[in-house]
Amino acid sequence: MAAPGDRLEPPPLPEYSCSYVVSRPVYNELAFQQQYEQRPKERKTLRENLTLLPILDWLPKYQIKEWLLSDIISGVSTGLVGTLQGMAYALLAAVPVGYGLYSAFFPILTYFIFGTSRHISVGPFPVVSLMVGSVVLSMAPDEHFLVSSSNRTALNTTLIDFAARDAARVLIASTLTLLVGIIQLIFGGLQIGFIVRYLADPLVGGFTTAAAFQVLVSQLKIVLNVSTKNYNGILSIIYTLIEIFQNIGNTNLADFIAGLLTIIICMAVKELNDRFKHKIPVPIPIEVIVTIAATAISYGVDLEKNYNAGIVKSIPSGFLPPAMPSVSLFSEMLTASFSISVVAYAIAVSVGKVYAIKHDYTIDGNQEFIAFGISNIFSGLFSCFVATTALSRTAVQESTGGKTQVAGIISAGVVMIAIVALGKLLEPLQKSVLAAVVIANLKGMFMQVCDVPHLWRQNKTDAVIWVFTCMASIILGLDLGLLAGLVFGFLTVVLRVQFPSWNSLGSIPSTDIYKSTKNYKNVSILRFSSPIFYGNVDGLKKCIKSTVRNLLRLKATKNGIISGAGSSNNAFEPDEDIENPEEPDIPTKEIEIQVDWNSELPVKVNVPKVPIHSLVLDCGAVSFLDVVGVRSLRVIVKEFQRIDVNVYFASLQDHVIEKLEKCGFFNDNNIRKDIFFMTVHDAVLHLQNQVKSQEVQDSILETIALIQDCKDPLELMEAEMIEEELDVQDEV
Repeated sequence: MAAPGDRLEPPPLPEYSCSYVVSRPVYNELAFQQQYEQRPKERKTLRENLTLLPILDWLPKYQIKEWLLSDIISGVSTGLVGTLQGMAYALLAAVPVGYGLYSAFFPILTYFIFGTSRHISVGPFPVVSLMVGSVVLSMAPDEHFLVSSSNRTALNTTLIDFAARDAARVLIASTLTLLVGIIQLIFGGLQIGFIVRYLADPLVGGFTTAAAFQVLVSQLKIVLNVSTKNYNGILSIIYTLIEIFQNIGNTNLADFIAGLLTIIICMAVKELNDRFKHKIPVPIPIEVIVTIAATAISYGVDLEKNYNAGIVKSIPSGFLPPAMPSVSLFSEMLTASFSISVVAYAIAVSVGKVYAIKHDYTIDGNQEFIAFGISNIFSGLFSCFVATTALSRTAVQESTGGKTQVAGIISAGVVMIAIVALGKLLEPLQKSVLAAVVIANLKGMFMQVCDVPHLWRQNKTDAVIWVFTCMASIILGLDLGLLAGLVFGFLTVVLRVQFPSWNSLGSIPSTDIYKSTKNYKNVSILRFSSPIFYGNVDGLKKCIKSTVRNLLRLKATKNGIISGAGSSNNAFEPDEDIENPEEPDIPTKEIEIQVDWNSELPVKVNVPKVPIHSLVLDCGAVSFLDVVGVRSLRVIVKEFQRIDVNVYFASLQDHVIEKLEKCGFFNDNNIRKDIFFMTVHDAVLHLQNQVKSQEVQDSILETIALIQDCKDPLELMEAEMIEEELDVQDEV
């Protein structure tokens, strides 16, 4: 038995006794294409790529007996949460609370028909709502709605026309929603759902954490019931915090206590829900319970009258008729709408993919763009703000047994009941309670900070992207911060591609496996792990030069090119037109060769004999080429041919070879397709066969030369027999 302080030995690695033997010809690209006919590419039309009505795929297969009850329970639970979150997130969007209910209802109706995710709950999300609010506040600040009023106590008092302000803000929010929907619909129609791939996880993590901080600050002033100016742009969050602390003495205690208790209770119960989720069939809808209790207390105590608490006051009952937003405002919000449309889409798709993987189905990224585009266009006509999804609300829908978007439609029905019947009942509700509900739901986004140390250990570049995007979004604002994070992320990619990894390869004995080792004798194998384009062709040339430098050791002198210092160079012959012939005693200064890869070698240069005869480039990691890359490869091949070194390519993908053909790589007679091999091993076997053939040929030529040199062939035969006899005697 091992002592307590002893280190346990790691378990031995399993031994794999199986092996395989493959017998096939050595293939270059030309031979392979001649033997195996290439299939023509099938290109889908735009109509085939778009699934206009995904509902027709899953609704006919709906299992009523197995799924309906689960969808009803899930829909009711999600609808209750969605009602509260819609009202709360309306505060972030800077519109009256009642319009949050509309935003939690209308988008679901169209996503049910056009969406491909079965589990996401469509509606408002705090980050997107805050981005909408920043546009609304910048275009309709309080200062634009000041009116003068006179009464007995004060003359010429300046007041805010709240009715006009709220109407203008609703119009701006709905117009922005319509424009975002149009952009998303265009993106989906153009099949550019891949755009979300550029929002890497570290970038999204840093951005959403910064957005959570922005949301916290924006809701903090509501919890404290402290009035501040509406700041927007660079350092706006800092200015808001400073003003909050300057006016903290004006805090309304009733609102502060109600908000603080709501935050504590909601976070505690949510923690219990997470800890005992396997034992609790349905999560406790704590937001609904707290809201009902807070509304009852506010109504019973009359907090607005007795303690000057901020309450919701008015929620419209029923639905408003559709109205066309103001298209003339598009030009003022075009830039912001692009970022909002991409962020809203990215959040929805990322959440949708989580549950699609969990439940073994797929979602169509381009169709999701179309679904949310149609949803936001439809919602914009009914005075809503931009819809996406929320992880917390989607988690409720999935964890309570939701199987399909039927649960979403049922949740929309719950919201509809709230709109029609419960509007007046919720008017005494304190705004601080709604703000506290928003803050309580930010825990997951703030916990992303704990991922940074782990990310730093895994990949320092990704950790830097996370921190940079977070800080930029806090300082510059969400729009500029997201743009800065994207640019910074692109720069890291460019730097990594421009200075890619490369290494020399060697074969594991008796296998076709090639790993990073020292160079072969007389053959250099090089792997370049990057696309080849204008930004890194210099790096390609540099790595080739570095790889073969120790073998070639070429140096330039005043009289031409020589090989390694002190070595004989049989290929070098002095030029007849030597400059300054009357000064033969000038010492020859050796300098490292500087090859101009963009120009042909001068005709007069006498090329030395070099210690390698072949260079194999493993291009399996080359994903694309541009015109500059093709031209550089052609020059490299020709320049090595000038020094009697053959260049071979291995493992190129088909589309890369097609690009070489289109760019005229094979137009030169000296560059043929048979220098391209299917694998590195094919190239090496080809070279080995060539060397063996050359050795046999050299031996035959040497024998013929000896026969020709001898006057009497019999003398040659006798000499050979004497040598054989001497060899036998030596062995005895």
